[in-house]
Amino acid sequence: MIEFRIDPQRCIGCGECVQDCPAGVLAMVSDQPEVVPERAERCIACQHCLAICPTAALSIFGLDPDQSQSAAEGLPGQEQMERLILARRSVRRFKPDPVDPARIDRLMQPLAATPTGRNNRDLILTLVDDPAVMHQYRRLTYHGLDLARKNQRLPQGMEFLGTLADRYAQGQDIIFRNAPHMLVASTKEDGPTPDADCFIRLNSFELLAASAGLGTLWCGFAHMAMLAVPELALALQLPDGYRPGYVMLFGEPDVRYHRTVQRGPVDVRRLRLQNA
Repeated sequence: MIEFRIDPQRCIGCGECVQDCPAGVLAMVSDQPEVVPERAERCIACQHCLAICPTAALSIFGLDPDQSQSAAEGLPGQEQMERLILARRSVRRFKPDPVDPARIDRLMQPLAATPTGRNNRDLILTLVDDPAVMHQYRRLTYHGLDLARKNQRLPQGMEFLGTLADRYAQGQDIIFRNAPHMLVASTKEDGPTPDADCFIRLNSFELLAASAGLGTLWCGFAHMAMLAVPELALALQLPDGYRPGYVMLFGEPDVRYHRTVQRGPVDVRRLRLQNA
């Protein structure tokens, strides 16, 4: 149910919600927006109408517009965002101490607002917030890779993963870098944009984590291990029809970088079309 409501005392009849609705669900009737009944099923639950209303007169899905945060206050400036992106590093040295649960919870909440293809939002985050569970999954991974190698079940091109089990036996955690926490983004296999949705959400988490002083690592080895050893993906206990898209490690960094690196220029190729 859309549960679309307008506070007539607040609505100024500007029509911005109608103009901005990407699915064309709304129309102006007697100077106030209304849902067109035959179009209601088109709603993609984007909440653009709630966000664009200048007077907080509009409610949808039973949400209270007064509970939304202002989109014009407290935002980082361009220079701050540039510095954050330039200073972000892939961390491979983590402290063993777990991150405070309240800090992790605060990082999780804004991720519900990350964009997805067709606003489908069929995305699951599997969070390993207990270092003991992380250790269990770490051992499961290396054991699975070792067995797959011995039984010659490692896919072509992934044979090298078996050698990482040897390194682990020697005390080197090449895959997980001794990180205390892990975040796995998973989507429906038949979703419109499964890979992009996972990367967008994890990238948002990475920037949030960096702003909170935490270290992160895009863990391609862990993702490859899940592809090579199906039992590792099954251990995530995902619903039927979902698959892991990518893996990110995080925790308190045991390293400090004092300056940004110097890269560039960015390869930007501006499109110019000749006149027909």
